[in-house]
This record gives sequence, structure tokens and C-alpha cells, in this order.
Amino acid sequence: MDRLKQFTNIDDCDSIIEKSVYNILLALGENPDRPGLLETPKRVRKAYQEIFKYIEVDNSTIACTNSKSFDIESNDLVTELHITCYSMCEHHLLPMKLDINVGYIPNGKVLGLSKIARIADSVCKRPQLQERIGHDIADIIQQATNSEDVIVVISGEHYCMTMRGIQKPGTITKTAAMRGKFDTDHALRQEFYNLM
Repeated sequence: MDRLKQFTNIDDCDSIIEKSVYNILLALGENPDRPGLLETPKRVRKAYQEIFKYIEVDNSTIACTNSKSFDIESNDLVTELHITCYSMCEHHLLPMKLDINVGYIPNGKVLGLSKIARIADSVCKRPQLQERIGHDIADIIQQATNSEDVIVVISGEHYCMTMRGIQKPGTITKTAAMRGKFDTDHALRQEFYNLM
């Protein structure tokens, strides 16, 4: 929101969002003043503030905020699987539903389990691409754990292609971001996939 103030010299970003939603409804041929839509600009503004909560937070800050860890003498694979997150496609600002799976090899410490889910959730609260979400999560996990060995596998349903455009509901996009041993050790990678 600070950037918006900087470039527009307008202090009330909330009213910009609300006026914009009002104008979109008007341009679509709707009556934004009818009873069912009177509160819509305010509701959309509140929803966007929640959905895009981490739009100006960089990966290093997310890593610092979520780096609570516990010392451990182990190099056994740690996984957190089937983290459901939602994000907004940066091309159409339509939702994507994601199933995020994270694995890493500890380097003397493990993250608290809730931290992995928080990292995934934080990264998703920006306009995004699924591929970038995986890379961002992998980079943050590396920073937070000091481990080079991280894998993030995501399955996503993108509403920009299921409810518009080609309109193919149920189509799943899969991506993988692999770091360190997960990129080179096929047996380790397969172990992770088997756990999924």
C-alpha cells in the first residue's frame, strides 16, 4: 500500500480499492447501489487485504519470522505433507487451490512444524505463480534451517483455467522445486515421493 501512496499521492488506499470495485461493477453493467451490492466494495477491500497480506514482505523476513527451531543430531528426512493453501494467480487475480508438500534434511536443527505451514501460507498471500511459490518456499526453508537439501512439490487447481478460458475443472498442475541432494540423489527424491 505504501507504493500506491507514493505513486498516486493519495493517502486513503482503502477508498481506492472500494472505488475501483464500485467502478468495475458499474463497467460490467451492474448497479453497485442495489441492496445486494451496497457493501461489496468494502467486503472486497477487506478480503484483498487478507488475501494479499504478505505482498510487501520479502522472503528473508518470512524466514526470520519463522525460524524457531530445535537442535537435533539427525540427518533423517523431515516432511510436512498436504498443506492446503490458496493463492491468487497474478495473471487474472483468480484463486488457485494448492496442495503443498515440503521435505528437508536437517542440518543440526528442525523447524517447529507449524512454521513450515506458516511459511507456505505467507508465500501464498501475494499475487503468485505456482512455480514461484515452490521456489519461494524452498528458499525460505533453506534460510530458516541452514539446510541445502529441500524439496517442495505442489499440486494445484487454477481457477483461471477451470472457471474461465479453457474451462477444464479438475485439471491439476504439478511442480517441484528441488535443492541440494534432492536435485541429485534420485533415491532420496523417490523416498520423498513415496511418503507423499
